[in-house]
Amino acid sequence: MWLVIISCSGDAWKRHGVEFKAMAEKYAGTCTSSKKMPDGQRLMEYKIEDVGDAEAFQDECLNLEGFTARFESV
Repeated sequence: MWLVIISCSGDAWKRHGVEFKAMAEKYAGTCTSSKKMPDGQRLMEYKIEDVGDAEAFQDECLNLEGFTARFESV
């Protein structure tokens, strides 16, 4: 099991939020946390079974301007 941790600014979410949601649906994972911070920043965590999917999801997130992502073993 892998945990993909994604964050983005409020501005990045406004520009790419719809695109991110569509992208996240492509992967067989579960959103375990989604928080909007007082400054508008978004923090999200997804549990994904397959390491290849976790890595691909991370890479796609990094292609969105203003998004950061990493994954780790759970």
